[in-house]
Amino acid sequence: MERKKHASILRSTRSIHRKTGIILFVAFFAVAITGLMLGWKKKVDVLQHPTAKGSSKNLSEWLPMDTLVALAHNEMKARNGADISLELSKVDARPDKGIVKVIYENHYNSVQLDAVTGEVLSYEFRTSDLVEHLHEGTIIDNYFGLPNGIFKLFYTTVLGMALMTFTITGFWLWYGPKVMRKRN
Repeated sequence: MERKKHASILRSTRSIHRKTGIILFVAFFAVAITGLMLGWKKKVDVLQHPTAKGSSKNLSEWLPMDTLVALAHNEMKARNGADISLELSKVDARPDKGIVKVIYENHYNSVQLDAVTGEVLSYEFRTSDLVEHLHEGTIIDNYFGLPNGIFKLFYTTVLGMALMTFTITGFWLWYGPKVMRKRN
């Protein structure tokens, strides 16, 4: 490849790399920060509350699941008012800890209950879930009520393609000048 053509490709590559970086700076910064937070979530109690310990691991002593969920609902209403959504995301039973976590769909609050006594062991704002939704773009789908995670799909596709573009153009910005020097 002649030197002029090679230099032209390098200039184009630099321009693509710079413009893409400028356009996506905020998104990459957000993904980097939230990714770090998610990596550390099990080590930092602020991001993820520790799982409490219940009074018994023996499942035959546990209250029925519908009773435990009703107790969690009562706690949720007592703390947030009767208008709080009680739509369940999941009920996470932890036999090894003797507890049940009741996690809700439309907000980031959850309740940990002793599975035998029904006592509320922890009420928490699930910061790690919020951070995860920021990281993957789900928060926009939820906020605007978009169907089928369409924004998340768009967001992850754009950021994935941009990361590939940065990798390729960054490599060429490093390697291209080496090729030009060898040809001189």
